[in-house]
Amino acid sequence: MPARTRLRQNLGLIIGILMGGLALVILLTPDQESLHVHARGPMNIGHEDLLCEYCHQPARGTLRQQIQANARYLIGLRDSPADFGLSAAGNDQCLACHDRPNNRHPVFRFNEPRFQEARAAIHPETCTSCHLEHRGERTTIESLDYCQHCHDDTVLKNDPVDISHEELIATERWNTCLGCHDFHGNHLMEVAEELDDLIPMEEILIYVRGGESPYGNDKYHEPLTEPVNR
Repeated sequence: MPARTRLRQNLGLIIGILMGGLALVILLTPDQESLHVHARGPMNIGHEDLLCEYCHQPARGTLRQQIQANARYLIGLRDSPADFGLSAAGNDQCLACHDRPNNRHPVFRFNEPRFQEARAAIHPETCTSCHLEHRGERTTIESLDYCQHCHDDTVLKNDPVDISHEELIATERWNTCLGCHDFHGNHLMEVAEELDDLIPMEEILIYVRGGESPYGNDKYHEPLTEPVNR
């Protein structure tokens, strides 16, 4: 290889490394909040005014250690990737603002042995399974028929609905569940007693993607504007 060609290649490599390092420094600078958000995607509905530090703390290790750990993961010498720059958000960060005593489906409940199959199917024990951040939506789970994973044997003695839950389950009408019940039970609402009065699935889909709530705007508890563990 001619010396001039080799020199150009080495120069290009050095410039690429320097530019990459400069980009990392800029992105990891604490006051570059807007760059972090745009790099990861738009904040979810209701989170538009949150700072990155509310959910993300500096990742463990030095920058060099983080790069080395992820390089080992890519070549198969490590079982999982390492957080890079900022740590990933988990249940603790979500519950710092959204923990409520009346939550109908708190994440900790799904760690019980009886929910093993549900954990394997949709991982309800983690908030981000349904509310993955930086998607610009309210709920990000793909399918809304998830009730079947825990309620396929539900029987009510005094069923309040004109078509019984037992019949709805037998005919696999799982798309009716959210027409009567909001998942976390935080909306002040009257539950329908006739199937004709259910909230249409079209309105529910609009809501989970970021639109107006078909369950009304009155709630038992409002989320905090800043996490309690700051």
